[in-house]
Amino acid sequence: MIKKVFTTIGKIILWAMTLFYALFAVLMHATNSPVATGLFVAAALLVIPVKPMRYLLRDLLGVKMVVSLLLSVALMIGGAIAFMNEGDPPYRQYAEEVVGDISDELTSEIGEELPAIIDLTDRETEQPTAIPEETQKPELPVIDENSTFSITYLDVGQGDAALVECDGRYMLIDGGTSSNSGKIYSVLKSNGVKRLDYMVASHLHDDHIGGLSGALNYAKADVVLAPATFYDSEPFADFEKYLKKAGAEITVPQAGDRFLLGSAVIDILALNSGEGENDTSIVLNITYGDTKFMFTGDAESAAEDAVANLRKDAKTTVLKVAHHGADTSTSAAFLRAADPAYAVISVGEDNDYGHPTEQVLERLERKGVQLFRTDLQGDVKCTSDGKTVTFSVERNTDINPYVVVTPTTMVTPTPAPQQESYGVDYILNKNTEKFHYPDCDSVKKMKESNKIYFTGTRDEVIMRGYEPCGNCRP
Repeated sequence: MIKKVFTTIGKIILWAMTLFYALFAVLMHATNSPVATGLFVAAALLVIPVKPMRYLLRDLLGVKMVVSLLLSVALMIGGAIAFMNEGDPPYRQYAEEVVGDISDELTSEIGEELPAIIDLTDRETEQPTAIPEETQKPELPVIDENSTFSITYLDVGQGDAALVECDGRYMLIDGGTSSNSGKIYSVLKSNGVKRLDYMVASHLHDDHIGGLSGALNYAKADVVLAPATFYDSEPFADFEKYLKKAGAEITVPQAGDRFLLGSAVIDILALNSGEGENDTSIVLNITYGDTKFMFTGDAESAAEDAVANLRKDAKTTVLKVAHHGADTSTSAAFLRAADPAYAVISVGEDNDYGHPTEQVLERLERKGVQLFRTDLQGDVKCTSDGKTVTFSVERNTDINPYVVVTPTTMVTPTPAPQQESYGVDYILNKNTEKFHYPDCDSVKKMKESNKIYFTGTRDEVIMRGYEPCGNCRP
């Protein structure tokens, strides 16, 4: 009687395992993972309690029951691993997060980096691939003692903009919104940048291309890179107008293209990687000596997967976090592939989107990344000597960048000393888009964060879209 009870319980367990494996085989098939599907089917066949299989395994092959169970578990584990390497990304995301946590914990325990989980799926859209070693790019330029390199991640509110300098040559990556045209103009003028070797529009949304018109009002751009030559929006129409006025046109690069900027090298890692507009973003890495700087635009999962697939070419030292810290970007798998030591989030103070999100901040903090944010710290400047990088910020040097921002979190910037307006022709208000004389009463009431100190002619201010104050009538 007892033997019969145990036999019945054993059959129930075997049937439960069979149904479990079969269910997962169906799920694996639905997520385009044929290897995982086959492994789960094999696992189910090893434990299914029906006479034909018992006869085949036990009587003909002499496989003991305990061996069948162990083999089925091994096949299940193999199926799970295959699924995370070849399944569709929407279904893999949670699995990658869990395995990533385990990987990070094991890394801290044994002191070695575990292999990153990388998407190897063939997608409908064409993906960039790493250039084969035998045809690889020319050697990196030699950095001499007089070489210089810096990147200023500009505080343009809820947008992206960065000015790169190497050996007196310049590249502007994005320009913030149209309201930032004045700041971009002023930055170029104050740095004496009348010529840009490269202007990059990571993608064609207003918060990336709007301010580029201001740049084109002051400086010439030799090469203008963007993921497309047309976008149906007013900011793009303005951008296109100023391009034509400057005698420039858009060049659409290809993944794998390489450009030189002084003794720095720019590698295009990905663009137009998916159907979503954010995944059209140009993703590039700038290499200066042993240091690397990745710019991601608003890249989301498809673009991040394309970069992660490049394996060693995905590595970087400083990461410009994609999409202002939105949770649709900066996945755990991408962070493991890029492996940055530092990161910068370009984001607007008290923005309506809740950027950066808690999820992204947690991923960066768990990875041990040293973080900087333009909403908390203003302009962020990074310099490199080819071996190490050094950061400086406009304000709030000691603030914790991992806090979730509330109105009480922000530290009010110290008002600029009065002498800073010496030699300034006008004060521009970013909020009202009006300009004033420096001694205007309206300037005294203006928030410091809204001020732009401008030296130039009245016509230049008006050309940038600002209107004269009705009180001081500049």
